[in-house]
Amino acid sequence: MKNQNWQDDYWLLLMQLYLHKPVGVKPLYSKPMVDLSLELHIAPEQLQARMNQIARLETPRIERIWEEFSRNPKRLTRAVQLLRNMIGFNSSGEFYEGVEVEETFERDFRPLAEDNRLTPMMLILILDLYFQLTPITMVAETPEVQQLARLMRQPVQLIVEVLTVFQYCDPCLTRKNKSDSPLTEPCQQIWRRYGNMDTLQLTAYANQLKAYFQS
Repeated sequence: MKNQNWQDDYWLLLMQLYLHKPVGVKPLYSKPMVDLSLELHIAPEQLQARMNQIARLETPRIERIWEEFSRNPKRLTRAVQLLRNMIGFNSSGEFYEGVEVEETFERDFRPLAEDNRLTPMMLILILDLYFQLTPITMVAETPEVQQLARLMRQPVQLIVEVLTVFQYCDPCLTRKNKSDSPLTEPCQQIWRRYGNMDTLQLTAYANQLKAYFQS
């Protein structure tokens, strides 16, 4: 498994996350997993694959780290803190200064410029809900809308606004006027990426993403 951003010292960070209760491999898009991915600029899929290596004690190096730290969490915490201080994680702007970082998955978890309460990942969840409803049920009173709003800790009306914007993106619906919502462009981007995806696949992906708010 190769990643140009991976350093062997990162095993300590991943080990610490693995040992967080409940001990074990963490859900792919759980918030701690995503936060570490954003910190390291390494996709969650790659971190989870390496976490599976920890679970299997796959290499002699992992075995050594496990023997040294698995029963001494305070020692691991000190080692992780030292590592972060050494490589500048507490001043990431300086750490990455002069380094061109190509963001891919990161963008889906960054707040939208148009509304910092939302991220592209949250728009994906709302799009999944969109395909489960009809226009007449895309209102604040619908239980599924309320449930998603609670999950994402956002106002119900914000979810309704996004659902309404998606109606303007939907080629199957005829809208005489264009949406004047500032969320139109980010919603169109999400529609172009996922609007033609098989709905079962989209729901499966959305269910994985929901772990971010459940952790």
